[in-house]
Amino acid sequence: MEHLVPSNLTYLVFLAPAAAGLLAWLLGRVQRALAELLAVLGAAAAFAVSVGIAGQALRGRVLTGWGLELRVDSLSALMVLLISGVSLAATVFAPRYLRHRRLLDSQGQDVTETRLPSFYGLFLLFIGTMLWGCVTNNIIMLYVAVEATTIASGLLVAFYWDRRALEAAYKYLMLLTVGITFALFAAVLLYASATPYLPGVSALLISELQGVAGIIPRSVAVFVIAFFVVGFGTKAGIAPFHPWLPDAHAEAPSPVSALLSGVMIKMAAYALARTITIFFPAYSPLTTFIVAIGGFTMLLGGLMALAQDDLKRLLAYSSVSQIGYVVMGLGFGTYLGAYGGLFHLVSHALAKALLFLSVGAVIYATSARSMSQLGGLGKHMPITAACFFVGAFSISGLPPFSGFMSKLTIFLAGAEAHMWAAVGVAIFSSLLTLIVVIRAGQAVFWGSGKPDLSAAETPREAPASLWVPMAALALACVVLGVYPQLAYPLLNQAAASISGVLAH
Repeated sequence: MEHLVPSNLTYLVFLAPAAAGLLAWLLGRVQRALAELLAVLGAAAAFAVSVGIAGQALRGRVLTGWGLELRVDSLSALMVLLISGVSLAATVFAPRYLRHRRLLDSQGQDVTETRLPSFYGLFLLFIGTMLWGCVTNNIIMLYVAVEATTIASGLLVAFYWDRRALEAAYKYLMLLTVGITFALFAAVLLYASATPYLPGVSALLISELQGVAGIIPRSVAVFVIAFFVVGFGTKAGIAPFHPWLPDAHAEAPSPVSALLSGVMIKMAAYALARTITIFFPAYSPLTTFIVAIGGFTMLLGGLMALAQDDLKRLLAYSSVSQIGYVVMGLGFGTYLGAYGGLFHLVSHALAKALLFLSVGAVIYATSARSMSQLGGLGKHMPITAACFFVGAFSISGLPPFSGFMSKLTIFLAGAEAHMWAAVGVAIFSSLLTLIVVIRAGQAVFWGSGKPDLSAAETPREAPASLWVPMAALALACVVLGVYPQLAYPLLNQAAASISGVLAH
């Protein structure tokens, strides 16, 4: 029996950064430093609240707010802790990084001072909408929150306002808006079909819908499942719904890229897990279908990453590949699979945010991001190089980093489910990822190519305000790899909280 506890933390976790973002946008017009301070404080407040939420979840409590409209169980607690933690690192990274590049209007006038406050306002709104999506218990509001993240992040993708950024933002907004609309269709169908079995507004509550998913007419359930996969799968970057992802991640400012790849696509994977897993008990073939999608996503993302010269596009395609592991783990339909999928969700979020921030540090020092333009930076930027390789080895599944433990868990879950083909695809994709990142690291930090020296005659290590958040993420990757038991209590409860997944 769940222990429901009304709590103000359920809405403070997303209202705090949203309110700080509004203040940063308004007051930052007077003083830019005030916008930067409010941004860091807003992200820190969200992280502090999420730590409190995680503590309550570990005590077995399910927090509720606004009646039952907001509901935070262990899975939600895991997500808000992850999103707020990565967001705090990206927010600390942002001020010095953004001040380094002047923003010009169409007449060539410097508009950096006037545009940065809007960046911080949108950045914190983006964080707030992601957190909102993880605590809502309303199936329609889940769609609204996911769509809200698209609007906020789409404007951030276009922030530099050059041709490439505007094209990427247009593609991003167009494809995601159309794709996520399918999730709205699914939510409406699910609500309409569940209404005869649930009184009043209960048919909108995800916690109630999981009890009747098995008795919804099969013809309707098939469409609901398909629409959720297309809708939230597009947002998560699952192949073949991923074409928006490489351009958006590549053209956004690096702190935004870290959030897009680190946690936004994970928030969409969370939405997918919340919705389609409620059908697992009654529709067992669904698990095979989800595993197949995960395998296809792994392979396609890895192969496309291998063909890239642009570092940010390489990392973006790698994110497509890595989200395949999360989907595959959840698709196994077992406790171990869910645990591995969620563990890799956490592991990849930390490592990929670290990689995008590391590449941001390289761009800061050299104004270049193509492997063919870079080389020999390891001796000039040893901290950045070390952080890059920690993230790279983690997503490749090498010990002693967190990615090794999360991928190993997924391999074991596939063996337990006797899905040996899926295990083979996962292992091959991991080797492919290793080739991709070793090639990139060698070219950038060990290669003999000449760096682009437009930013400085001799590249220098990034300032502390950039490498400190990178080092914090790198440390998290190492700690969770060496001591995975640290994450076990919350991961265990989160895996068990997914409907249709057995706790033991």
